[in-house]
Amino acid sequence: MASDPAELLPGVLDAVAAASTAILEVYASALTVEYKADDSPITRADRAAHEILAARLAALTPGIPVLSEEAEDAHAFEMRRNWRELWLVDPLDGTREFIGRNGEFTVNVALVRDHEPVLGVVAAPALGQTYFAARGHGAFCSDGSTAPRPIHTRLAADPLVVVGSRSHRGDSLDDLLAKLGPHELRPTGSALKFCLVADGTADFYPRLGLTSEWDTAAAQAVLEVAGGAVTQLDGTPLRYNQRDTLLNPHFIAYGDPSRNWPALF
Repeated sequence: MASDPAELLPGVLDAVAAASTAILEVYASALTVEYKADDSPITRADRAAHEILAARLAALTPGIPVLSEEAEDAHAFEMRRNWRELWLVDPLDGTREFIGRNGEFTVNVALVRDHEPVLGVVAAPALGQTYFAARGHGAFCSDGSTAPRPIHTRLAADPLVVVGSRSHRGDSLDDLLAKLGPHELRPTGSALKFCLVADGTADFYPRLGLTSEWDTAAAQAVLEVAGGAVTQLDGTPLRYNQRDTLLNPHFIAYGDPSRNWPALF
C-alpha cells in the first residue's frame, strides 16, 4: 500500500489517457449500441476502456483489487466486503452522452481507502480535459497543452449556479430548485457536474436519483480536495464499499461548506 496516494497519480493518468484514446477511436467511427440486463446502453468503447484500465491498474498496484462497472464478477458484496483498499472505475461514464455525441462523457478512476475516495481522475476525452486530485497533493485541471492548473471551489454565488443531469432529470429536482431562490441551472452530463463545482464554475449539484459508486467516487475525490463536499441528504459524507448494493443514496455536492446545504431537506 502506497502511503501517499499522490505517488500513484502518474500511473493512473497514463492509464486514463490510454483508455481515452481507445474511446475516441470508437467515437470517430460508426457506433454499435447494445443493452445490458438493466436496459442501460453499452458500446465497444466501454469494453475497450475497461480492458485497458483493468490491466494497467493491476500492473500498477498488483495488491489492490479493481471494481469496474464492466467487471460484474467483482460486484458481489461477499467478494469485496473486506477490501480496505480498491480501485473504483467507470470506464465510460455518460454512455448516453457518448451515443448522442455531445462530448460530455468521462473516464472515472478512484482509489478508495477505508471507504473514502483519496485519489480521483476524471477525464473528458472529447473535451480534451482531465481533472485529477489526491489528498495532500491538491486538485488540478489539465487540457494537455499547458501545465495543469490548480482548481478550487468558490464561495456560493448569487444567483447560484446549479448543475444537473442532462439525461436523468425528475420532478424531485424541480421541487428542490423551487426552494433555492434565484439560480441558474446548467444541464451537464456525467461526472463533469462535480468538476464544474470543483473548479468554481458552479456551486451546487443535487442528485435525487439513482447513481452507482463508480459514477461518483473519482469526482468526489476531486471535489473534496478542491475544497467542497459530497454528502447524503442528512449531511453525512458519501462513502464506498460498505453495503451489499453498489447504488448510492441520494446526495448533494457543493463547493462552499460554510453554507448549510442539507437544511434544504
